[in-house]
Amino acid sequence: MGVTQEAAPPSDASGHGLVRRTVTAALPLYLTMLASTAGGLVDTAVLGRHATASLAAFALTMAVYTPATATVAGAMRGVMPFVAAHDDDPDALEPVVRDGMWLGIGTGLLGALAVGAVPIIGLVAGVPQGTLTELGPLPLLLSASVLVAAVGNAATSTLVGLGRSKLVMRAGTTGTAAAVVLSLTLVSGIGPFDGLGLAGAGIAMLVSSLISATVAHWGLRRSSVLAGRSLSLGRPDVRAVLRLAGVGVPLAATVLIKFAVLGVLSIAAARVGTVSVAAHSIAVSLVGLMFTAAVAIGQATIPLMAPYLKAKDVRGLRAGVRAGVKTALGAVLLLGGVLTVLREPVLSLFTHDPAARDQVLALLPVVLLVVVTDALQAVFGFGLVAIRDTVPSLLAFALCYGLLAVAAVPLSALGGLTALWLALLAANTVLVVGQAGFFHQRSGRLTGPRPRSA
Repeated sequence: MGVTQEAAPPSDASGHGLVRRTVTAALPLYLTMLASTAGGLVDTAVLGRHATASLAAFALTMAVYTPATATVAGAMRGVMPFVAAHDDDPDALEPVVRDGMWLGIGTGLLGALAVGAVPIIGLVAGVPQGTLTELGPLPLLLSASVLVAAVGNAATSTLVGLGRSKLVMRAGTTGTAAAVVLSLTLVSGIGPFDGLGLAGAGIAMLVSSLISATVAHWGLRRSSVLAGRSLSLGRPDVRAVLRLAGVGVPLAATVLIKFAVLGVLSIAAARVGTVSVAAHSIAVSLVGLMFTAAVAIGQATIPLMAPYLKAKDVRGLRAGVRAGVKTALGAVLLLGGVLTVLREPVLSLFTHDPAARDQVLALLPVVLLVVVTDALQAVFGFGLVAIRDTVPSLLAFALCYGLLAVAAVPLSALGGLTALWLALLAANTVLVVGQAGFFHQRSGRLTGPRPRSA
């Protein structure tokens, strides 16, 4: 008589080892996001110095470009768990990579259409004709940039799923460096070259996307798992692409909901007054700089959890998410502590208006709590991504942020900016509970069969 057992689950699921591996994988991703944010600030600064009309046209286009690219990136995150599941099997991984590229092309085309329609959107929204005239070729250039970035995201999402975050950093920082150099050169010119103004900024962003995508695909083709593989597109497997979309599209919709509701909050802050909307904008920027750490950490946990998913090891999956939670908490508390200590010089980078600065300082405790809760819900959300079950996140966001959108204007009228941010904190807190509950419930369904005796 013998005993037949399942393959042993992955080795140690202890906290310290997982936290260390999470930090190692997440740090390059976070640095990449910070570099990209800094590159975007250079564009804004250069155009502001060039001409106010150019900056206004750029801001209008970015109001569509930023959520479009974020939505595409959200959709492509759905590829990561499928990649991580085949990180040691190139024959199984190759079709997943191709299907991911087709998903990137499809979502990229939709994003490109949205950005290309900026002149029409501006016209319908009542944007002054002078700003619309100033747009020139920028919407078309950034429309192409969205599509190129989507193809690049197909490669970077695959690299994240394989745990190759350093290659992602190489692609991102190379593209950002090119964007900064080209923006400084093409917008205002250098030497006898007069510069191209707004069109120069668009060219810089498109070339940056091309460089990032090229470096990412080069790194993917040279990775140990896929070395020597052609990775040509071939014909799309519609069912396989739809399977990827089943995870990625709810993520994209979640991103859209978050962007839309944050826009409603900005409108509510603007109704309070000029100083309040300035303070709100600064606070949102500070939250973004800290929250990206949680996004990087959440993505880094996906390949670390893949072995536990294969083994249907629920304890290991939950340990992976706990490691992400500990890492995210440590990161945002560290960044929040630095911000608290250096609050005066940091805020001086954003504004010289003492009234706006005082409002941000008064809000700072609530802002830091918002970051903590947002980071926690994000990590649990990425836990759901890892187990390929993202619809619960979409439902939780639709409910919590939907209620927040409805309450934003009345709350701001009653209690100003403080009431608005307390409402955001409440929504994020409920999201933490919801995302954690959904992850615990859905991961519990993955328990494998008990060993059978023969």
